[in-house]
Amino acid sequence: MRRPTVDRLALAMLAVFLVAGCGGGSSPAPAAPDPPPTGGGGTPTPSTATITIGADGRVAPSAVSILRGGRVTFVNNDSRAHDMSSDPHPVHTDCPEMNQVGFLQTGQSGTTAAFGTARTCGFHDHNQPSETGLQGRITITDQ
Repeated sequence: MRRPTVDRLALAMLAVFLVAGCGGGSSPAPAAPDPPPTGGGGTPTPSTATITIGADGRVAPSAVSILRGGRVTFVNNDSRAHDMSSDPHPVHTDCPEMNQVGFLQTGQSGTTAAFGTARTCGFHDHNQPSETGLQGRITITDQ
C-alpha cells in the first residue's frame, strides 16, 4: 500500500524539478514594437481644412496649411454661387487639385483632390477673379 504513495511523491517532486528548471513556467512578455517614425522617414497623415464663403461674400480663412496628401473643402454660405479655382486666371494651372471643387451653389460644398506636392497654391472665384475677398492660398507642407 505504501508503494502508490511513494510513486505519487516521486512524480510530484519530478514535476517540481522540471518546472523550476524551465524558469518557473511563465515566459516574459514580448517587447513592445517600436513606434512608427515621426520625422523624415515616415509618411505624415494627411490633413484637411475647410474654407467658408460667408454671407458677406468673403472666404474665411483666406489662408490654410495642410499636409501633403490632404484636401480642402470649400463651403458656400453666400447667397451667390461661386466657382473656386486655382490661380492663375483664366487657365487655373498652378494647382490642378483645386479645380475639382467646381461650381458651388448656395449651401453646397466641394472638396479638392488630394494635394500631392508641397507648394503654395493661390485660389480665386473664376467668375470674380479680381475680388480680393474671394482670393486666398493653400500651403501644402511635408510636415
